[in-house]
Amino acid sequence: MRLLVHSARQVVTITNEDVFYLSGRAMKSVEVLQNNDDGVAVAIDDDGYIAAVGSTQYVRRLWKDDDFEKIIDATGKCVLPGFVDAHTHPVWAGDRVHEFAMKLAGASYLEIHSAGGGIFFTVDSTVKCSSEELYQSLKDRLIKMLKAGTTTVECKTGYGLETKAEMKLLQVLQRAKEELPIEISLTYCGAHAVPKGKTPEEATEIIIRDQIPRLKNMMDQKLLSVENIDVFCEKGIFDTEQSRRILQAGKEIELRINFHGDELNPMKSAEMGAELNATAISHLEMVSKKGIEDMAVSGTVAVMLPTTAYLMKLKPPPVHEFIEAGVPVAIGSDFNPNVHCLAMPTVMNLACTMFGMSMPEALIAATLNAAASLGRGSTHGAIQKGRVGDLVIINANKWEHIIYQLGSHQHLIDIVVKKGKIVYRSTTDY
Repeated sequence: MRLLVHSARQVVTITNEDVFYLSGRAMKSVEVLQNNDDGVAVAIDDDGYIAAVGSTQYVRRLWKDDDFEKIIDATGKCVLPGFVDAHTHPVWAGDRVHEFAMKLAGASYLEIHSAGGGIFFTVDSTVKCSSEELYQSLKDRLIKMLKAGTTTVECKTGYGLETKAEMKLLQVLQRAKEELPIEISLTYCGAHAVPKGKTPEEATEIIIRDQIPRLKNMMDQKLLSVENIDVFCEKGIFDTEQSRRILQAGKEIELRINFHGDELNPMKSAEMGAELNATAISHLEMVSKKGIEDMAVSGTVAVMLPTTAYLMKLKPPPVHEFIEAGVPVAIGSDFNPNVHCLAMPTVMNLACTMFGMSMPEALIAATLNAAASLGRGSTHGAIQKGRVGDLVIINANKWEHIIYQLGSHQHLIDIVVKKGKIVYRSTTDY
């Protein structure tokens, strides 16, 4: 056996049901195991999967301490599932500190974008960088996410735009996927913006006729393991029909549809995505009532991005309308040069304070439902026998402290476990 965690004050299993996600009333509470005698234990097998969860006495009847490679005494502490960050843009060069000042002065996202800022500013910096430089900065960011409790993360391209640059970013992310201890769900986002000198229609044709075929060829050669396709469906960028064509082309090479929709303008992205059976749609600040209804029918996950709404001063998405309609709600950091947040505990706090989510709703959105948005709802995001052994152990007597103590995750998180292996510890005695 690989790992035993014993004597925990609380183990948050999320749910005791074998479900892919939670929605509706099921998001109102999480399952918490607590044993006031000898605490709660989690055992993880040699392959990194959870073998047992229960009282410490129960688990120790199944195996002896000598059967485990590592043993963690979690007395007085809480154990949660590893966090799943459902939406990030982590590979890019430079920064956009100057744009923060512009936003504070009242400039909108599209105004900055039209002036050559935003995505274009980052693209210009990124394409000049070597693959090694991009990898080293990416590695630093992902390790910081891991230390903040994120064990699985969705990672997009999108700061290359042109075919050669996008393929380079995919290869950088593939290297990270193979070398780093954090699990990556890789997303191709060549349709993040329209390259300079091109019309949206010209860019759409290049993506469908050049980039996606090249991507498929690299996947067929086992050079890349891309899972998702994304497009920024927005007024003045890719309209709803252009987005549909791009996403359909990705679906045809067996990529999951997971895209930006209905953020700044109502685009009927939710209706379109539901029609295509999208796995997930992000943002959704301007979603329609019908879009919510359609997503409930299709089972499409709504990925909320509170850091973006906070920094861009956007109208919050109708989170409770999604929940009441039965749409599974997830959250993500939207880490990018415009939104520099690496920590899911901060995202959960903002989801509660800005979007009115309860702490159980926010935790479910950052674990099981975020896993579902990446096609991992049956294997990640909960502490159940047979699921991947991803854990966050915190120095607190109640799990809610990871959300309640804003900005204090670095003091709260004691140990992060990825597939049964300790990948971060706040001390160095291991």
